[in-house]
Amino acid sequence: MRSVRVQDYMATRLVTLSPQTSAVEAMRTLLDRRISGAPVVDGEGQLVGVLSEVDLMQVVVQDSYYDENSGVVGDFMKTAIETVDANEDIYSLAERFMREGRRRYPVLKDGRLVGQISRRDVLRAFEDFLQRR
Repeated sequence: MRSVRVQDYMATRLVTLSPQTSAVEAMRTLLDRRISGAPVVDGEGQLVGVLSEVDLMQVVVQDSYYDENSGVVGDFMKTAIETVDANEDIYSLAERFMREGRRRYPVLKDGRLVGQISRRDVLRAFEDFLQRR
């Protein structure tokens, strides 16, 4: 399994958001696409944050309590981003998933966002490995 790389199983057709996207529009996007989060990229395609359903819960609370305008993705996204390298092996990534309890990671190659990998993708890699044995 150490020869299987993240880039072999990552999703590459990502839904991304801009920091300037309205929070309400981002919420609609996540709901319409049936995803629980999305990477946030700037105008040059650099990863600048991640927005999740939990982050958007802040919008609901803020609007309910303070009757404020919802704001934009940049107001709610997480900027401390845990990423993985496209060349990391699946086995090490599986250990990291178990240790850190995350659902998915953005994948970088040479510092640029190239995909996303989830726990389900890792399980797919293991299933493929078992079928080849």
